[in-house]
Formats: sequence, structure tokens, C-alpha cells
Amino acid sequence: MDTRLPIEFTDRMGVQLGESYDDFIRSYEQPAYRALRLNRQKVLPVDDALMCRIATGSDTCEAVGGVDGAYRYTEGSPGKSPLHAAGAYYIQEPSAMYPVTLLDIDEDVHKVLDLCAAPGGKTTQIADKMRGRGLLVANEVIPSRAKILSGNIERMGIENALVINEDPEVLSERFPLYFDRILVDAPCSGEGMFRKNPEAVDQWSPDNVKMCAKRQDFLLDCAVSMLSVGGRIVYSTCTFSPEEDEECVDRFLMRHPEFTVCAGPKKLYPHDFRGEGQFMVAFARAGGSPVPAVSPVPNSQVPGRAEYTLLCEFLAETLRKDCAIANTIRNEKDRLAGFGDSLYLLPEICPDLKGIKVLRAGLKIGTYKRGRFEPDHALSHALKKDDAKIVIDLDPQGKEALQYLSGMTVSCDASVKGICLVCAAGIPLGWGKAVGGIVKNHYPKGLRILS
Repeated sequence: MDTRLPIEFTDRMGVQLGESYDDFIRSYEQPAYRALRLNRQKVLPVDDALMCRIATGSDTCEAVGGVDGAYRYTEGSPGKSPLHAAGAYYIQEPSAMYPVTLLDIDEDVHKVLDLCAAPGGKTTQIADKMRGRGLLVANEVIPSRAKILSGNIERMGIENALVINEDPEVLSERFPLYFDRILVDAPCSGEGMFRKNPEAVDQWSPDNVKMCAKRQDFLLDCAVSMLSVGGRIVYSTCTFSPEEDEECVDRFLMRHPEFTVCAGPKKLYPHDFRGEGQFMVAFARAGGSPVPAVSPVPNSQVPGRAEYTLLCEFLAETLRKDCAIANTIRNEKDRLAGFGDSLYLLPEICPDLKGIKVLRAGLKIGTYKRGRFEPDHALSHALKKDDAKIVIDLDPQGKEALQYLSGMTVSCDASVKGICLVCAAGIPLGWGKAVGGIVKNHYPKGLRILS
């Protein structure tokens, strides 16, 4: 038994679990399970085994049941692989992958909100299901965590997301009855993370449980005001506390009788599931089908003729004619929005962003610099290998891929010249410029690794 567990916690869990309590306590003697979830925008199912083997260095990956592209692993350090930098997968605790499966996202779901989104595991999982369609709003109230969220969305190559940094109450006033689906992965007392994160033990207290429960009620009430008729809210925590879980459900239904439980509630314990603690439940709002997708808000920030000409010159020189993103840029100019010298491709549905703290307004395409258009790192991650005219494909297990990620040049055929898409196993890592048999490195300095 781990004697570091608070006595108030173990006493309550003994009552809560009864005969299975001893198994629960023994689970703390075991290491936490590790898993990764492959990015379906970059990795096809036929390549799952190969990508897992390259990422972990072993053949021991085992599928996480019920979650597409998710695999447990026991060996290796996939966070150090170039494939991780390429956004081929997201390292995510197995239990944390299940709440998104309750959102029931299909072709009729156009607008989704992840209310407490950082660091981005569930957001990127939602994006996988949306396949670039509609609008995904990822919100995080803490600025430093919102930046991490934005970085993960960029790494995974997500095109249709707005990353915002706002108080939930502000959003609830701004987006009444707007979203088809809302995920409230609420901040909690973290009891389900005690095995994985010992710091959570030190931060736990009965008073903190009560404070969290009060905050969770508030977050759910904010979500209600933003959910469309016929929509669905998924509520999840990583705690075992009834006050934050089952009792929170009861309180919610008392306050909002127009809702019913449509999936769950389900609670995962580390002694009966190969993962950490997780609670999840889905609420449906009565009233029929979700509200149809709204038309995009008119965009007054469309680039001028000179800027657009520079952009089109870049597209013609760098990307193939059948590149989907390039054709969207050409055919849907009203989705282009300039913010200072930077240019974004807005999601196909985009609300009015005035007065909202926006960190990422869809896909950042690039920046105008000294009479030329310079592509952004985010654009490289949203592309596929076959989109670029010039591709330098590196071995993710070789030294040159790590050299590129550390900011060094890599070699290429001397006949290759121009802006190129640098890839690892066919998955884009970033931009470079081929000159005289070498590729000048355009990988962002802030993302470079120590060689």
C-alpha cells in the first residue's frame, strides 16, 4: 500500500469500493499505463503497426479497445521520435481517450466546443473525428496552457480549430444555443491521476474536492447556455469523488430537467481497467435535431490584391495543382484573414471574433515579408507529402531527421532547388530550401531540439 495516499481519501474509497478496495490499493504498486493515439489525418490504418514500431522501437503495442488508432506501449520513448514532432500521434493516457467517444460526432455535427481544452489530447481527438469540417473551438482559460494547446493543434495539422483564451462565462454570453456538441473535461481534484502524477496527491484535500465540485457545476451551466436544441454535452473528470462525479450528474439534472443522460455514466478504476481513473457521462438536450450549420460571418480582413498575388505565386511555385488546401485558398478567398502581416485560413464556419482572445484563428498559412510570402510552419503540418512539388523525405530512425529537428542542414540531390517540404516517413516535419545539394533549415527556432 502506498502510505502517501491521504487517509481521508483511502477511508472514503474503502466505503466506496467495498470488496474491491484491496485490488484498488494494490494497483498503486503497478506502473501507470502508457498509450499513444495515431493521427488519422496523417496515418492510415494500414500503417498503424509500422508507425507504432518506429515510434516506440518495439513490436509490443496493443490496441486500446473502442478507440480508433489508439495503442498501449510498454517500451520506448515515442516523445523523442521525429514522428511525434511531425504530429503522427498524440501521447495520451488510455482512459482519457474514452470521453470523446461519447460525443457522437457525425456528418450532421458542424460546431463543437472543447470548453477546458488544454493541453489538447481530447481536442485533437475531436478534430480527428471532424476531418477538417465545420468549426472546432478549443478554449483554455489559463494563458500559458492555452499556448501549449495551440502548439499541439499546430503539430497535429488541424485546420478547422479556433484556439481561444476566455472565461467560460464570457463564451456563454457570446455563443447562446450555438454548438452541436460540447465537451466539459472539467478541472477536478485529480484522484484518478495519483498513480501517474504523485504531485496530485500533495494537492488533494476534502476542501479542494468541494471547491472543484462547485466549479464543475458552474462550467456545466455555462455549457448549457451554449448548446443547441437537440445537442449533446459530455462531462468528464479524472477523479473518483462522488461529489464531483455521480452527485454532479444528479445536481445537473435537477437544475436542467430538459436534459437526459444518453450515455454513461461510466467510471474507470485502475484495478479493473488498464489505465488511470476517469469518469464520463453524456447529456442530451430535448428538442429534436441539432440546429443547422450557420453561414460564415462576412470577413472584412481579406488580403488585398498585391498580397493575394504574392500568395498565389507561392502556391504555384511550391504546391501541386491538386493540393486541397491550395485549391481552397484559391476558390474561397473570403476565408482568408489577415492579422497584421500574418495570413490565416479561417474554418469553413467562423463566428465573429471581435472582442475574443484568439490565439489561433484556423490555419496559419504564412507571413508577408519584404515583397514575398513566407509559409508558416503550421501550413507544412496541414499538408500531405504529395501536396508539395519538392519533397525531402528523411528516415525517422536516421540521424538526418534529428539533425533537421535541431536546426541543422540536411543533404539533398544537387539538382533540387527551391522551397521544399521536409518529411519523415512521408509525414511533414517542416519547410526547407534546397540550394547546391543542401537543405537550408526553416524549422522554427522555438521548436528545435538539442542535438
